[in-house]
Amino acid sequence: MKQTLEIKLGQKLAMTPQLQQAIRLLQLSVIDLRIEIQLALDNNPMLDTADNNDATQEPEEPDDEEAFNNNEKLSSSKNEPTVAKETDDVFEQGTAGDELKEDYTWDDESYIPRSTSSNNRENDWSGIEVDNRNSTPTTLHDHLEWQMRMLSLSSRDQMIAGTIIEAVSDDGYLTLSIEDVTRSLDAEPAIEQDEVMAMLHQIQNFDPVGVAAVDIADSLQIQLKQLPDDTPYRSTAMIIVDKHLDLVAHRDLTKLKRILKGKTATLSGAIALIQSLNPRPGSIINPSETRYIIPDISVKKINGRWRARLNEDAIPKLEVNRYYQSLIKRGDNSTDNRYLKENLQEARWYIKSLQNRHDTLLNVANEIIKRQQDFFEHGDESMKPMVLHDIADALELHESTISRVTTNKYMQTHMGVFELKYFFSSHVSTVDGGTCSATAIRSQIKKLVNNEPIGKPISDNRIAELLSQQGMCVARRTVAKYRELMHIPPSNLRKSLTL
Repeated sequence: MKQTLEIKLGQKLAMTPQLQQAIRLLQLSVIDLRIEIQLALDNNPMLDTADNNDATQEPEEPDDEEAFNNNEKLSSSKNEPTVAKETDDVFEQGTAGDELKEDYTWDDESYIPRSTSSNNRENDWSGIEVDNRNSTPTTLHDHLEWQMRMLSLSSRDQMIAGTIIEAVSDDGYLTLSIEDVTRSLDAEPAIEQDEVMAMLHQIQNFDPVGVAAVDIADSLQIQLKQLPDDTPYRSTAMIIVDKHLDLVAHRDLTKLKRILKGKTATLSGAIALIQSLNPRPGSIINPSETRYIIPDISVKKINGRWRARLNEDAIPKLEVNRYYQSLIKRGDNSTDNRYLKENLQEARWYIKSLQNRHDTLLNVANEIIKRQQDFFEHGDESMKPMVLHDIADALELHESTISRVTTNKYMQTHMGVFELKYFFSSHVSTVDGGTCSATAIRSQIKKLVNNEPIGKPISDNRIAELLSQQGMCVARRTVAKYRELMHIPPSNLRKSLTL
């Protein structure tokens, strides 16, 4: 086989470190971005937060209209943001690298433009990782073991109590039978089942009330027994929990009344007492994971128009460190000078990537507001169908870019805080040939359920009929699907327990 030389022309998309950095920053939430910025500040001496000491006095705070106008000027400037299109989930190389080469001068300062509405406030970065500042939360097992150590127990009883506590789930129920607990204990002389039962009853008197129960009926019985003897309807409630809890669960109150042959007021009071108990006693102690949300965008109505504004106070204003920049010498090729030059270039890229993120986020938010004007005026029922492709076409970006921008990004409105993904929903055909968003249908379903008769909840089939009368073509199974997504129980479980 003869070897030959030939020349070929072709185009190839390369993922440069700068593009990877831009993609990573684009998909970060505000909290993650603040942590990322702090790491960059720690690693790059050329990066620094804006020096507020240069200002002799704080600028006057402008009104909301001026602040929003400044943001609009920022997003609509002739210098278009350098977040380019993506092709197959990556950015196309383009203006970002070229613009940096043209504007790259050692005497130039680069920083993130901010509207004049931001005060010269000091950013306290000591509290970025909020979770790390909190003490370790107390779990249910820790709480039970602490109460066990407060008792004067022998080593034998401590072993039994420790085994029982380990078998308690996060909801507060035993995950092992008494026989299994007894078999798992190894001691001399052998531990009897009566010893385990005695220690179990003692643990069941721990806080929270009803913990270490075998099942829900056992837990409710323990809670009822610890109530004062003169508690109204206590005896009737104990009978219901012991023998007829299944009738309460199925809302079969007519049969329950016939079996107990009690007065309506007595049965209603006993059921109300049962409902006041906690079916998951362990949930009181077990901490839930705290999720912190900082809105990226705020929306206000200014002069009859809904306008978006970046939450600039949540992210620090960065600039190149002037002192280290002044140390750079043009003709010096020493190791220290090269180090400063490399870090200066990285700092400029980082600042530019942050600005790209802000511009893209603001543009996407404005386009969402433009298309969902009715939602901001009238609420969920007026939400229009919209998909990522609609915003991508309007802004000439790739759908994956819109997906990154709208994930874990939040918008604060007069109706609450919403994730940007919330404004996207599929469409459902209407009777007149139009379309309706799935969000609007879910809102209508919730409204119908909230207004249904207390003793006669409407079925999924009836909800579908009522929606059809309003022009929404929704099948019964679709109603059931949306109802489950909103955590609304079926009609038989929504029936009131009042007699």
